[in-house]
Amino acid sequence: MGFSRRDFLKATGAMGLFTIIPRKVMGGLPGVVPPSDQLTKGIIGVGGMGRGHYNYGGTRLIAICDVDKSHLQAGLDAAPDKIKGFTDFRELIAMRDVDIVHIATPPHWHGIMAVEAAKAGKDIWCEKPMTRTIGEGKRVMEAVKQHGNIFRLNTWFRFADTFYGMGTTVEPIKKLVDSGLLGWPLTVTIGRHTGFDWKFYWVGNTNLAPQAVPKELDYDMWLGPAPYKPYNVHRTHQTFRGYWDYDGGGLGDMGQHYIDPVQYFLGKDDTSPVLVEIDAPQQHSDAVGTWRKITFTYADGCKIILDGSGTITDVPYIEGPKGKLWPGFRSDIPDLQRKLAEFPDPKPQATDFIQSVRTREKFALNEVNGFRSCTLVNMGITALRLNRNLRFDPEKLQFIDDDAANRLINQPMRAPWIL
Repeated sequence: MGFSRRDFLKATGAMGLFTIIPRKVMGGLPGVVPPSDQLTKGIIGVGGMGRGHYNYGGTRLIAICDVDKSHLQAGLDAAPDKIKGFTDFRELIAMRDVDIVHIATPPHWHGIMAVEAAKAGKDIWCEKPMTRTIGEGKRVMEAVKQHGNIFRLNTWFRFADTFYGMGTTVEPIKKLVDSGLLGWPLTVTIGRHTGFDWKFYWVGNTNLAPQAVPKELDYDMWLGPAPYKPYNVHRTHQTFRGYWDYDGGGLGDMGQHYIDPVQYFLGKDDTSPVLVEIDAPQQHSDAVGTWRKITFTYADGCKIILDGSGTITDVPYIEGPKGKLWPGFRSDIPDLQRKLAEFPDPKPQATDFIQSVRTREKFALNEVNGFRSCTLVNMGITALRLNRNLRFDPEKLQFIDDDAANRLINQPMRAPWIL
């Protein structure tokens, strides 16, 4: 059997090597056989999203994990080959022959699992939102940097697929913004006119009655670091997003899909807004409710407006002092395409995750810029929960003069879980 990448890392640990060695370097070392081109992966959470990622190219699935035994069995049955199944994610992460850990659980688990995978030397593919809190995201970012992992956040609209409502990928929008033809600062408005209704049906119920836990579900492990609440089917699986302990409703589920490309084309990958303003009904302490509008403002005056009411329809997607851009890539700038051709294209991005794992080149949407776009989502969720406007320090990553908001940055975890 060949000398695997994990074996190599273990063998070289005494030499003070704490980051993963690029394959081209490994191939040049005497006595070291490069790993197979086909990487191995394990998926944590196979109730739906996880099973949809069995077959992305260049990987071979060797293990899955789920705390619901019915999900686990369905996942095993759906696998093309015989694989291992676990109910405790720590056993999957401990497998020496797993190269990539794919995290497809509810968000309240993302932080712990990503940090543990990073510490175990695994590369990480994580579903959105990156983490449920700002503090958890910061810890993931630190762990990935410390251990030299490749991290991918699974929202792809900053580099692939037609961007919501625009009839184009994001590159021409980035080029237009970078050209300065729209002027500065810019206001970006996201709502139903760009093809999104914020999934308002993902709200919680405020009158949940305790129910018997199904025999196939390890509910204590499903809750994990979240506060204990009596079991009700609406807390788990498809409807968990409606409760603050596990996610943040439609904003938590879809917010990063929409906000991350905006952060990219505004050039805000290394900062955060300084103000978040909320227009919403008072929220329940447990169940997520609806909201009307959330506005983020950066220090330079750029704004991102999220329309949750569906009432903003006849406005540009992007508006600046010199021009406007509407859905469908329609602009009021005469001869836009000819003018854009005179400007350089956006800098190329590393958009092949498997290639990033092989070369150790940071993926286009990684733990750093992904943390910043997830911070936008979590700033909005914090303002919504407290039902007040908040000022934020992008350097210290703290809310200004608001103790209640800062307590939501690093929320306590139920024992024995820590981050």
